[in-house]
Amino acid sequence: MLTAGELAGLIVAMGWAILVCFLAMVLVKLARLLRETTKLVSDLNDRVVPLLEDMSMTVNEANRQLVTVEAITRDVKQVSGHAAKLSAVTQTIFTGPLIRVSALSHGVRRAIEARRNPRGGRRR
Repeated sequence: MLTAGELAGLIVAMGWAILVCFLAMVLVKLARLLRETTKLVSDLNDRVVPLLEDMSMTVNEANRQLVTVEAITRDVKQVSGHAAKLSAVTQTIFTGPLIRVSALSHGVRRAIEARRNPRGGRRR
């Protein structure tokens, strides 16, 4: 028969054996998880590197296009400035004399009307 000390030792040994088996199962599952994670990271790395290269090329192309658009915008701004100056010059050259000719023709028309209608009344 077993003594009380031997029985206690046997119970402790069985507890330790169960604990070691439980920890072994946890470690096996953890190792499997780490293996799957490593595989996932490797697959992700294989996919991300080409995507990053494509994104880098896209950003470089967008920057190149923005430089072109900036040059076009600068040229359009310059052309619109020239058009505004040309419009101001055209207005100055033609508007003043046109107003004078219009005023003269109005005055001549009023004078002709006044000669036709000597009473000074206006016709409508």
